Amino acid sequence: MSQKSLREQRDQRLRNLEALVERGFEAYPASFHASHSAAELHAAHPEPTPGEAIEAEPVSVAGRVMLLRMLGKLTFATLQDGSGRIQVSFQKEKLEAYNALKKVDLGDWLEVTGTLYATKTGELTVDATEFRPLVKSLRPLPDKHHGLVEKEARYRQRYLDLLVNPEVKRAFVLRAKAIAFIRRYLDDLGFIEVETPVLQAVPGGAEARPFITHHNALGFDFHLRISLELYLKRLVVGGFDAVYEIGRNFRNEGLSYKHNPEYTMLELYWAGKDYLDILKLVEEMYSSLMLELLGTTKLSYQGYDLDFTPPWPRVDYTGELAKRAGMGFDPLDEPRLRAWVAEQHPGAADGELPLAERPLNQVFDKLYDIYVEPHLVGPVFVMDHPEAISPLAKRHRSRPGLVERFEPVAVGMELGNAFSELNDPLDQRRRFELQQALREAGDEEAQMLDEDFLTALEYGMPPTGGLGLGIDRLAMLLADVPSIRDVILFPLLRPEQ
Repeated sequence: MSQKSLREQRDQRLRNLEALVERGFEAYPASFHASHSAAELHAAHPEPTPGEAIEAEPVSVAGRVMLLRMLGKLTFATLQDGSGRIQVSFQKEKLEAYNALKKVDLGDWLEVTGTLYATKTGELTVDATEFRPLVKSLRPLPDKHHGLVEKEARYRQRYLDLLVNPEVKRAFVLRAKAIAFIRRYLDDLGFIEVETPVLQAVPGGAEARPFITHHNALGFDFHLRISLELYLKRLVVGGFDAVYEIGRNFRNEGLSYKHNPEYTMLELYWAGKDYLDILKLVEEMYSSLMLELLGTTKLSYQGYDLDFTPPWPRVDYTGELAKRAGMGFDPLDEPRLRAWVAEQHPGAADGELPLAERPLNQVFDKLYDIYVEPHLVGPVFVMDHPEAISPLAKRHRSRPGLVERFEPVAVGMELGNAFSELNDPLDQRRRFELQQALREAGDEEAQMLDEDFLTALEYGMPPTGGLGLGIDRLAMLLADVPSIRDVILFPLLRPEQ
């Protein structure tokens, strides 16, 4: 729609608003009184007899006008509220203000009171005995099929996306129900929900580049957190035996169908447990959640059939990498691994080191991203990662060079991350120092050395199992949508000029 056409329509709608005010209607009332939602009326009368007058007390409904048909002395409208749609009818002989309907536009909000009946086609309808405009929509709604189909426009104006594509709402309802279920599930196990700082002097708990913001009063640059982990572990030191947080993380990284720089995580820490205990919790919580929300532990996601019924398969990180890459040797043999990488992946982008010459954590991460994760349909647990890529996990009790860690994976997406948590302060310092050396060598995603966290560990953190689960990716699976932006109401976009 051209700007001129939009301006003309807006001017006309303003004139319609003035006309309604002149007829005695309030321009923008402070409240409305709906006795029923659209969904409640349809639930109470699921199959009305065509042409039937439903004997009932008058009802009141309120909603946005999505359809409007004026047929002389009879007018039909479809109102949309938060639960769905309901038809209303207006008869001139019953309504003194009938002609005011000429000043009602698509997108306006109306409150209608009347009696219920079914039309000749069986459509449940409220026959108005009175009505009043609630809000004038000064802009025309986009046409569903032509006016708001481009994905980025729908993300930028999510309010319009929800109006003209009401099926979009399902993903966000499922997301909200999933979070509510997780809270109930963990609360029933005795967990305590807490909140930890978003602004942090030393961001830690993950390998990621943070956002930086300046605090004027303190004259100090803080970081938006990249993980919830290190502050939750401080609370375990302080005596919280089972603690969790559902909150936003911020990572200054690229965007993709499964990455948004601002996203929601569940993190929990459970004293006395190890990663195998946490693995059972994940299986049971995921399967219980899906049973409650979807009625089944089997679902279809983007053409893949997934079965979340416990137990899920387990695959070994290094064994799976060696098998899928065709290595023929243990990837923990660093000299052989680097020689193999130099032969198989010799190239490098401008300004970058060849993969074989990069730090060992980057080598493993890149090979895993190429050979393993994209090919796992799952759900599956990837088990026992190399120590080089796990600076916060406890060393494996029977496999040197590995740690006690797992990642749940489905359709090539990491759904979470879990450890037997490293609680040896001396070993943790050593690993932080290795990470700090990587930062000084130019790796902006390597973790910073957090002296206060090390101090907390020196007071003693009991054996603990920890878990992080991505809420957004869980919502993607539940709603069967292809992009993380489809489950974030307002995803990050480049500002329009």
